[in-house]
Amino acid sequence: MNDMELLRQLARETPLPDPAELDAARARLAAAIAADPAPHAAAVPDAARGRRPQSGGQPAGLLRPAAPEPVLDAVRLMYGGAAGTVVQLIIALFFIGNTSAYHLTVFGHHLTTAQLSHLRPLIVTLVIAVALVLVALWLWMARAVGRGRNWARIVSTVLFGLATLELTGIHGLAQLFWAMLTWLAGLAAVWLLWRPAASAFFNRCRQKALTRQQ
Repeated sequence: MNDMELLRQLARETPLPDPAELDAARARLAAAIAADPAPHAAAVPDAARGRRPQSGGQPAGLLRPAAPEPVLDAVRLMYGGAAGTVVQLIIALFFIGNTSAYHLTVFGHHLTTAQLSHLRPLIVTLVIAVALVLVALWLWMARAVGRGRNWARIVSTVLFGLATLELTGIHGLAQLFWAMLTWLAGLAAVWLLWRPAASAFFNRCRQKALTRQQ
Protein backbone atom coordinates (compact mmCIF):
# COMPACT_ATOMS: atom_id res chain seq x y z
CA MET A 1 0.00 0.00 0.00
CA ASN A 2 1.48 3.31 -1.02
CA ASP A 3 1.17 6.61 0.80
CA MET A 4 -1.79 7.89 -1.21
CA GLU A 5 -3.85 4.77 -0.56
CA LEU A 6 -2.97 4.98 3.14
CA LEU A 7 -4.18 8.57 3.32
CA ARG A 8 -7.44 7.68 1.57
CA GLN A 9 -8.04 4.85 4.02
CA LEU A 10 -7.38 7.11 7.03
CA ALA A 11 -9.76 9.73 5.61
CA ARG A 12 -12.51 7.11 5.23
CA GLU A 13 -11.98 5.75 8.73
CA THR A 14 -11.81 9.14 10.50
CA PRO A 15 -15.30 10.32 11.49
CA LEU A 16 -16.21 13.96 10.86
CA PRO A 17 -17.33 16.00 13.90
CA ASP A 18 -21.00 16.61 14.29
CA PRO A 19 -22.14 20.21 13.40
CA ALA A 20 -23.76 20.50 16.82
CA GLU A 21 -20.41 19.78 18.48
CA LEU A 22 -18.72 22.51 16.39
CA ASP A 23 -21.39 25.03 17.40
CA ALA A 24 -20.98 24.15 21.07
CA ALA A 25 -17.17 24.50 20.90
CA ARG A 26 -17.50 27.87 19.13
CA ALA A 27 -19.90 29.11 21.81
CA ARG A 28 -17.54 28.04 24.62
CA LEU A 29 -14.62 29.88 22.95
CA ALA A 30 -16.65 33.09 22.52
CA ALA A 31 -17.76 32.95 26.16
CA ALA A 32 -14.17 32.51 27.35
CA ILE A 33 -12.95 35.52 25.33
CA ALA A 34 -15.83 37.69 26.57
CA ALA A 35 -15.20 36.73 30.19
CA ASP A 36 -11.42 37.57 30.21
CA PRO A 37 -10.36 39.79 27.25
CA ALA A 38 -7.22 41.16 29.00
CA PRO A 39 -4.73 38.48 27.83
CA HIS A 40 -5.86 38.94 24.23
CA ALA A 41 -5.76 42.72 24.41
CA ALA A 42 -2.24 42.63 25.89
CA ALA A 43 -1.00 40.88 22.80
CA VAL A 44 -2.04 43.79 20.60
CA PRO A 45 0.92 46.16 19.94
CA ASP A 46 0.78 49.77 21.09
CA ALA A 47 0.85 50.97 17.49
CA ALA A 48 -2.30 48.95 16.69
CA ARG A 49 -4.14 50.64 19.58
CA GLY A 50 -3.13 54.09 18.33
CA ARG A 51 -0.51 54.73 21.03
CA ARG A 52 2.90 56.21 20.25
CA PRO A 53 5.70 53.87 21.39
CA GLN A 54 8.08 55.31 23.97
CA SER A 55 11.68 55.68 22.85
CA GLY A 56 14.48 54.20 24.94
CA GLY A 57 12.14 53.19 27.75
CA GLN A 58 11.90 56.84 28.85
CA PRO A 59 8.46 58.07 29.96
CA ALA A 60 6.83 60.40 27.47
CA GLY A 61 6.44 63.11 30.10
CA LEU A 62 10.23 63.32 30.59
CA LEU A 63 11.20 63.82 26.95
CA ARG A 64 13.02 67.05 26.09
CA PRO A 65 10.70 69.82 24.81
CA ALA A 66 10.98 70.83 21.19
CA ALA A 67 13.15 73.90 20.61
CA PRO A 68 11.29 77.01 19.40
CA GLU A 69 12.25 78.95 16.29
CA PRO A 70 14.44 81.56 18.08
CA VAL A 71 16.62 78.79 19.51
CA LEU A 72 16.83 76.98 16.17
CA ASP A 73 17.79 80.24 14.43
CA ALA A 74 20.44 80.87 17.08
CA VAL A 75 21.89 77.41 16.49
CA ARG A 76 22.07 78.09 12.74
CA LEU A 77 23.83 81.40 13.40
CA MET A 78 26.34 79.65 15.63
CA TYR A 79 27.13 77.20 12.86
CA GLY A 80 27.55 80.21 10.60
CA GLY A 81 29.93 81.74 13.17
CA ALA A 82 32.02 78.56 13.08
CA ALA A 83 32.18 78.80 9.28
CA GLY A 84 33.16 82.47 9.50
CA THR A 85 35.99 81.59 11.88
CA VAL A 86 37.30 79.04 9.38
CA VAL A 87 37.29 81.74 6.67
CA GLN A 88 39.20 84.08 8.98
CA LEU A 89 41.78 81.36 9.53
CA ILE A 90 42.23 80.89 5.78
CA ILE A 91 42.68 84.64 5.28
CA ALA A 92 45.17 84.84 8.15
CA LEU A 93 47.23 81.96 6.72
CA PHE A 94 47.18 83.58 3.28
CA PHE A 95 48.66 86.85 4.57
CA ILE A 96 50.84 85.39 7.29
CA GLY A 97 53.89 85.39 5.06
CA ASN A 98 53.91 89.20 5.00
CA THR A 99 55.83 89.83 8.20
CA SER A 100 55.81 93.57 7.61
CA ALA A 101 52.05 93.54 8.22
CA TYR A 102 52.49 92.30 11.78
CA HIS A 103 52.35 94.76 14.61
CA LEU A 104 53.55 92.73 17.53
CA THR A 105 54.89 94.25 20.70
CA VAL A 106 56.31 92.25 23.58
CA PHE A 107 56.80 94.05 26.90
CA GLY A 108 56.76 97.41 25.14
CA HIS A 109 59.35 96.34 22.53
CA HIS A 110 58.28 96.34 18.89
CA LEU A 111 59.53 93.21 17.12
CA THR A 112 61.62 93.70 14.00
CA THR A 113 61.05 91.95 10.67
CA ALA A 114 63.96 89.59 11.32
CA GLN A 115 62.54 88.64 14.69
CA LEU A 116 59.11 88.10 13.18
CA SER A 117 60.57 85.89 10.45
CA HIS A 118 62.26 83.79 13.11
CA LEU A 119 58.99 83.49 15.05
CA ARG A 120 56.84 82.81 11.98
CA PRO A 121 56.40 79.02 12.63
CA LEU A 122 55.30 79.75 16.20
CA ILE A 123 52.89 82.45 14.99
CA VAL A 124 51.35 80.10 12.42
CA THR A 125 50.90 77.39 15.06
CA LEU A 126 49.26 79.78 17.49
CA VAL A 127 46.91 81.18 14.85
CA ILE A 128 45.76 77.69 13.81
CA ALA A 129 45.36 76.54 17.43
CA VAL A 130 43.32 79.58 18.43
CA ALA A 131 41.09 79.29 15.35
CA LEU A 132 40.41 75.59 15.98
CA VAL A 133 39.53 76.30 19.61
CA LEU A 134 37.10 79.01 18.51
CA VAL A 135 35.47 76.71 15.96
CA ALA A 136 35.12 74.01 18.62
CA LEU A 137 33.50 76.55 20.98
CA TRP A 138 31.01 77.62 18.31
CA LEU A 139 30.01 74.01 17.61
CA TRP A 140 29.91 73.05 21.29
CA MET A 141 27.70 75.99 22.22
CA ALA A 142 25.40 75.35 19.25
CA ARG A 143 24.88 71.72 20.28
CA ALA A 144 24.38 72.55 23.96
CA VAL A 145 21.95 75.39 23.21
CA GLY A 146 19.92 73.15 20.90
CA ARG A 147 19.61 70.62 23.73
CA GLY A 148 18.22 73.26 26.09
CA ARG A 149 21.27 73.76 28.31
CA ASN A 150 20.80 77.10 30.05
CA TRP A 151 24.48 77.30 31.04
CA ALA A 152 25.37 77.27 27.34
CA ARG A 153 23.27 80.38 26.82
CA ILE A 154 25.17 82.16 29.60
CA VAL A 155 28.59 80.99 28.36
CA SER A 156 27.71 82.06 24.80
CA THR A 157 26.88 85.55 26.06
CA VAL A 158 30.19 85.80 27.92
CA LEU A 159 32.14 84.59 24.88
CA PHE A 160 30.39 87.16 22.71
CA GLY A 161 31.52 89.88 25.11
CA LEU A 162 35.11 88.67 24.84
CA ALA A 163 34.86 88.57 21.04
CA THR A 164 33.69 92.20 21.10
CA LEU A 165 36.87 93.20 22.95
CA GLU A 166 39.04 91.36 20.41
CA LEU A 167 37.71 93.37 17.45
CA THR A 168 40.01 96.27 18.31
CA GLY A 169 43.13 94.14 17.72
CA ILE A 170 42.27 93.02 14.18
CA HIS A 171 44.27 94.50 11.27
CA GLY A 172 43.56 94.08 7.58
CA LEU A 173 40.39 94.90 5.67
CA ALA A 174 39.50 91.34 4.61
CA GLN A 175 40.08 89.90 8.07
CA LEU A 176 38.14 92.75 9.69
CA PHE A 177 35.24 92.21 7.27
CA TRP A 178 34.87 88.52 8.13
CA ALA A 179 35.43 89.24 11.81
CA MET A 180 32.54 91.73 11.71
CA LEU A 181 30.30 89.19 9.99
CA THR A 182 31.15 86.61 12.63
CA TRP A 183 30.57 89.18 15.36
CA LEU A 184 27.15 90.06 13.91
CA ALA A 185 26.23 86.36 13.82
CA GLY A 186 27.15 86.12 17.49
CA LEU A 187 25.17 89.25 18.31
CA ALA A 188 22.05 87.93 16.59
CA ALA A 189 22.45 84.51 18.24
CA VAL A 190 22.76 85.99 21.73
CA TRP A 191 19.76 88.23 21.13
CA LEU A 192 17.65 85.26 20.01
CA LEU A 193 18.74 83.15 22.99
CA TRP A 194 17.32 85.71 25.41
CA ARG A 195 13.97 86.10 23.67
CA PRO A 196 10.88 85.18 25.76
CA ALA A 197 10.21 82.01 23.76
CA ALA A 198 13.82 80.87 24.19
CA SER A 199 13.78 81.65 27.92
CA ALA A 200 10.60 79.60 28.36
CA PHE A 201 12.24 76.71 26.47
CA PHE A 202 15.32 76.74 28.70
CA ASN A 203 13.14 76.89 31.80
CA ARG A 204 11.12 73.87 30.67
CA CYS A 205 14.31 71.92 29.95
CA ARG A 206 15.68 72.79 33.38
CA GLN A 207 12.46 71.61 35.02
CA LYS A 208 12.56 68.36 33.04
CA ALA A 209 16.15 67.79 34.15
CA LEU A 210 15.19 68.32 37.80
CA THR A 211 12.28 65.90 37.39
CA ARG A 212 14.57 63.22 35.98
CA GLN A 213 16.97 63.65 38.90
CA GLN A 214 14.14 63.14 41.38
